[in-house]
Parts: sequence; C-alpha cells; structure tokens
Amino acid sequence: MNLVEELEKLNALHSRGALSDEEFRKAKDALLSGNPPADLNTDEGGARIAPDESAWGLLIHLSQFCGYLLPLAGVIVPLTLWLVKKNDSRVIDQHGRIVMNWLISALIYAIVLGFLCIIVIGIPFVIVLGILAFIYPIIGAVKASSGETWSYPGSIRFLSVND
Repeated sequence: MNLVEELEKLNALHSRGALSDEEFRKAKDALLSGNPPADLNTDEGGARIAPDESAWGLLIHLSQFCGYLLPLAGVIVPLTLWLVKKNDSRVIDQHGRIVMNWLISALIYAIVLGFLCIIVIGIPFVIVLGILAFIYPIIGAVKASSGETWSYPGSIRFLSVND
C-alpha cells in the first residue's frame, strides 16, 4: 500500500472508533515519518486484530502437526485450543472453525479414499490428501500471522465461518 492508502485506512479506523484520537495521531505520525506501526493489523471488516489473536490463530493452525507426534493429537490439540479461546475473540473463533472444518473434511475424504484404494484408484488421491494436510496448515498459519483468515480449499463448511 502507498502512503495515501495507509492514511485513508487509518482515517477510516479512526472514524469508526477503532482507534482513539491518540492512537490515530501516533499512527499517522509514524506513517508520515516512514515507520508504520506494527500493531495495526485489521480484519476484512476493518476491526483491529491484536497480536495475540494472530498468535493464537497461528498456533491453532500449526497444532495440527501434533498428530505426527501422537495419534489423534492433531485433532485434540487444535480442538482444545479453539474451545478454550473461541469466546475471547471472533478472529480466534474463525481460525478454529476453519481448522475444524478441514479436519472433519479430511477425515471424510480419507475414509472415502481408503475404500477407493481397494480398487487402486484412490492411491494417488491419498497422496494428494497427505500433501494438502501438510501444506494447508502452513499456509493457514502464515495467513494468521499476518492477521488474515484463510479457509482451506476443498474443506466442507460444517461450522459456518464469517469470511
């Protein structure tokens, strides 16, 4: 974004009340001096995303890798993190819903593909599912760390996510 767009974004946040007068002044001064503030991440609706919300979102996505260490931990750990923090933040709730949708979808896909492996046609698809199960959490974590939500392509929406 260029300076004008950043200033317009700040002004919009200030006019909606997301930034106090003092926060607006400091952020504007920082932008004009060439040092933009690091904590002004906003979601799609323009609401501020706190750094710990981004960290919790990142953690929920990456916690799926616990399944490589202990069976079922890749489901239990993200589910637990989400259930503990979902009432604290809408952003954390969205990340949890996205991950749960993916985990349920991946389980359904794995069951169907497991049956298709009996007639050999499912083997390449199981490999693709395994690759996606490794790549999607990484992409989701990167997006979460920058304050974005990203629904995993191909996941079925069992839990509604307000994107």
